Amino acid sequence: MKKRDTWASRLGIIMAVAGSAIGLGNFLRFPAKAASNGGGAFMIPYLVALLLLGLPLMWIEWTLGRYGGGFEHGTAPGIFHSIRRKNRFIKYFGVIGIFGPLVIFIYYSYIESWTLAYSIFSLFGKLSPISDQQTMQSFLRGYQGVEANGFFSSILPAYAFFLVTFFINMGVIYHGIRGGIERICRIAVPVLFICAVILLLRVLSLGTPDPQQPSWNITNGFGFLWNPDFNALKSGKIWIEAAGQMFFTLSVGIGVILTYASYLSKGDDVTLSGLSATSLNEVAEVILGGSIIIPAAFVFFGPDTIRSIAASGTFNLGFVTMPLIMNRLPVSQLFGFIWFFLLFLAGITSSISLAQPAVAFIEDEFNIGRKKAVWIFGIVAFILCHFPVFMLKHGVVDELDFWGGTFFLVLFATIEVILFAWVFGIGNAWDEMHRGADLRVPKIYKFIIKYVTPLFLLTVITVWMWQEWLSVIVMKNVSAVDRPYVLGTRIVLISILAALAIAVKIAWRRREKGGDVNEA
Repeated sequence: MKKRDTWASRLGIIMAVAGSAIGLGNFLRFPAKAASNGGGAFMIPYLVALLLLGLPLMWIEWTLGRYGGGFEHGTAPGIFHSIRRKNRFIKYFGVIGIFGPLVIFIYYSYIESWTLAYSIFSLFGKLSPISDQQTMQSFLRGYQGVEANGFFSSILPAYAFFLVTFFINMGVIYHGIRGGIERICRIAVPVLFICAVILLLRVLSLGTPDPQQPSWNITNGFGFLWNPDFNALKSGKIWIEAAGQMFFTLSVGIGVILTYASYLSKGDDVTLSGLSATSLNEVAEVILGGSIIIPAAFVFFGPDTIRSIAASGTFNLGFVTMPLIMNRLPVSQLFGFIWFFLLFLAGITSSISLAQPAVAFIEDEFNIGRKKAVWIFGIVAFILCHFPVFMLKHGVVDELDFWGGTFFLVLFATIEVILFAWVFGIGNAWDEMHRGADLRVPKIYKFIIKYVTPLFLLTVITVWMWQEWLSVIVMKNVSAVDRPYVLGTRIVLISILAALAIAVKIAWRRREKGGDVNEA
């Protein structure tokens, strides 16, 4: 077995995990969810989700990843197998930990390419003449190839930026953990924070643009986002939305952190490092992400319009509303570039993490060199990425996002916590978590990890199955035109899941024939 790569420093792994977590959701999804779900009241279920889901799952994934890495496994199938090696089936639960990141990467890398394109468009003033929501929306739809208009004659510009973004991702991954992922995250994450702080300071300095509307000021803008509507807490929707945002923002339940932590040494700390990465993400999301787009939009558009903006969706917030805000500022081209470059950095540090589990699986379980593994992954991923690129208007991205970024994410997190607390055993798990630890986790988390977190997750899955399962399966809310595309997407997803399960079976047969001592 070839020697596995390692992180060069603790700072490197913290920056990489933080970079994986800090993505488009921090600066687009979080403020929209908070503003449309009771403002400051959203933070109550959000903080509950952080304490009962986010932190426990972060520590679980860091611990399991480091443990499995000691058996030269870097992905969920091997890591789960390391927990109970006599069980022949446990490794197949880990297939989701490769499937989820791959599916998200397929569409995420394309959306990421929009941020690169828009940073260039902003810098060269292509967005500056646009002054209303409808025209800016038309610009975006033309770029995406969803509609023909005067801005773009074809989807070729979008495809060109997709190619550039895709090969940047592959280039980083090609150079490995130290030379690629750690190196770019140590640069990109600090630069990302600098860009966000610049924008935050600019937002804080906003006056009252419309003398006829003196209440449209930055103080009331923050009040709109943070003043709580406690009546909203009566709705179960706000609690589910908060839990979903916590999964989304911390990248837990995906399998990425398992892989990153597998490159740690046996005595490396996971408790303080996991908490540090979580804290960096929360600063980026709550303090920076929550203080830029919604308060700025309030100042320029007022409280009535802001409600529709908050509910308009992630794409509209980032690619329609924010450019319009920038166009009303002095030096708009520079600030527009900073905004979209910030999103691009957030995107690239996340997308490279999504690619790593599949690459690590090929490397570790088939004993294939890094460069060849990246080529294999790159070819497969490149083919699959064409589905969202050319079928965006038919609901393919929404379908990929639901299964890869929502349903299987919660399912995988549930499997993880049950295996950690009940199969591995909470006693063994607690000792493993604190091996080499610089921070003692409060003992109450023994109870939370064993009982509260799995119960929370099982409740979410049960409620969803009861309320939504049938309508999703029969495509009740999918138009007749889009149904063939959605059905085709599901067939592709089932094929990917089956192919990964077969690959796991083949890999373990190879190990058994090779007499791998770790599998005895």
